Amino acid sequence: MVEGALRHIRILERMDYRNMVISLKASDVPLMIEAYERLADKVPYALHLGVTEAGLVREGSIKSAIGIGTLLHEGIGDTIRVSLTGDPVEEIKAGQTILSSLGLRHFGPTLISCPTCGRTQVHLIDLAQEVEQAISHLTVPIKVAVMGCVVNGPGEAREADFGIAGGQGKGIVFSHGQVLRTVPEDQLVSSLVEEIEKTIAKES
Repeated sequence: MVEGALRHIRILERMDYRNMVISLKASDVPLMIEAYERLADKVPYALHLGVTEAGLVREGSIKSAIGIGTLLHEGIGDTIRVSLTGDPVEEIKAGQTILSSLGLRHFGPTLISCPTCGRTQVHLIDLAQEVEQAISHLTVPIKVAVMGCVVNGPGEAREADFGIAGGQGKGIVFSHGQVLRTVPEDQLVSSLVEEIEKTIAKES
């Protein structure tokens, strides 16, 4: 694959054409990574990263994150494309998540949540999904946590700018591990958004 790309690059160079972007996309993730790593040292041109024919949304997003993410972390790549069999919106979301996870670009809040354990006293999956929707309009690059218990939640998520932790019928809103207030469970999400927007307004 690399040799083929170099052959075509040399053809264009002989024609004095150098305004190009090179793509070596493959559906095999290790092959794709190795090919870009080998080519990166050989040419000065922009590289377009992608795992082609990656598959359906779940598997394709994972394969793309591994392939594209590995190369970006190594400093290789200039543009990316996540190719999925599904809604193109999911391709954009996956691409944005790859970039934001590596700290290369920010597209709004990052949501973190615990995997649940025996201490969880709230319907965490539903709560996390509700928070994700409630903060989707925000554009500031903050970290928001949704935790399953008030005992360990704030401490485990102390790096979060804001967060909530559920309890039995009530929960807490916290910031960097410090409790801001205790509210009924059905007010957790609205109280979280209120605290976030209040801080954003104060800092703007």
